[in-house]
Amino acid sequence: MTITLNRRADLTLDAYRRAAWGGEGVAFGSEAKAAMARARKAFDELIESDDKVFIYGVTSGYGHMASKRLNREERKVQARRMRGGSATSWGEPLPERVARGIVFARLTNFIEGHAAISPKIGEAVAAMLGGGKLPEVPALGNGCPGEIQALGHLFRHLCKDEDFHEKDSLSLINGSPCGTALLADGAVAARRRLELATKIFALSFEAFNAPLLHLDPALDEIWEDPYEREALQGLRGYLEGVKTTDRRFYQAPVSWRIVPRILGYAARATAQAEECAAISLKAVSDNPVYIPPTAEHPLGRVFSTGGYHNGKTGPCLDNLAAAWADLALLADRHTDKMMNASVSLLPAGLKGKGDGYMGGLAFASAGFAEQARLAAQRTFLPGMESGGYGQNDVPVQYFLSWRKEVEAGWAFQNTLALLAAVSSQALYVTERPAPGRLKDLVEEIRTLLPPVDDPRVLGEDAAALGERFDAKVYG
Repeated sequence: MTITLNRRADLTLDAYRRAAWGGEGVAFGSEAKAAMARARKAFDELIESDDKVFIYGVTSGYGHMASKRLNREERKVQARRMRGGSATSWGEPLPERVARGIVFARLTNFIEGHAAISPKIGEAVAAMLGGGKLPEVPALGNGCPGEIQALGHLFRHLCKDEDFHEKDSLSLINGSPCGTALLADGAVAARRRLELATKIFALSFEAFNAPLLHLDPALDEIWEDPYEREALQGLRGYLEGVKTTDRRFYQAPVSWRIVPRILGYAARATAQAEECAAISLKAVSDNPVYIPPTAEHPLGRVFSTGGYHNGKTGPCLDNLAAAWADLALLADRHTDKMMNASVSLLPAGLKGKGDGYMGGLAFASAGFAEQARLAAQRTFLPGMESGGYGQNDVPVQYFLSWRKEVEAGWAFQNTLALLAAVSSQALYVTERPAPGRLKDLVEEIRTLLPPVDDPRVLGEDAAALGERFDAKVYG
């Protein structure tokens, strides 16, 4: 499958998922090719029309050399200068899906001519998604005001020096495709993680015999929150057909009653991330940005902007990480309370036919919940200046935000795996069937972590279940 792009509106979150996560190729359509060619022609005419025209990185130097004017020969030499000089970060690479996402998001500036990139180079970028492993992009050490370090790694081997004209190199390494891709990656994973969490918390409701009144349809309206309504309806949907009698006649602990509200906030954070990712995928972020010709400006305009900093990515990812940390705490409380007979009204320790013991899983749950909390600490704009001698005085923070959100989400998934195992055991020791819509899930849980009758080591089974959940989110 090949995704054809003709305008910025074609860069949707679904197209992103297909290209970045699904490995589909991408190509420019005829409309986009024509727009790039027109923009490049007009841009060349603009910079040749007046020796006094001042354009950052084109007729001037880069960074702290922004005030230095270049003559025609100097600007052509600069255009062919090595593009890998900005690739100064190193360490653990971003996943391949994120690198593909960055390439996809890079196309936004090209497609309607706002980068004024030479069409040959623009099409070479799109062709990077046609197959084969991409260059590794370090996830660590990215402390510049924009994304030139990461983008330097990704694009430094693209084309030959003689193919590059004024602004082409800058059009590859400036802007904010990394911020867009990191946000879109978090949004795609969040939707899947949220669906998994809804299933596991519904299973916990049934395993604990929690009163269904805690999810009553009347709450859909009186709580006045569409995302809490979404959570309530999702939980009820997985519990369709369960017994309404012989349940706990008094309220469950707080950690059960507030599930739809905390899950609702996670749904809100996920929707916010999806909305901001969708906006970012269509948004031009170049610096300097080229505005194609109009009647008032027949050769177009070029000016500097702050487009290389995506101000939405860090806060959105931080909000997701916080939601995972809070839900991890609820999952941990459920796991612990399920095995406490005085609270759960279930067999002590959820012991099966023998002396099998699951209590150690609660220790692991506490550890993962705390890991999620530590990872979810807020990420502010970095307080230090990065190398730029006055120009580059505020680095981006979202490479760190993405890394922390991934860690918080992973830790939360592991608390879900432990809660799933304990919930499965609660149904097993009380000889109750799984709810109809969760029957396949319970069978899957028991395939990896079978019910416990006799003593055995559970860590490896729990790890396998955690890996299965990770595959459900990122597979």
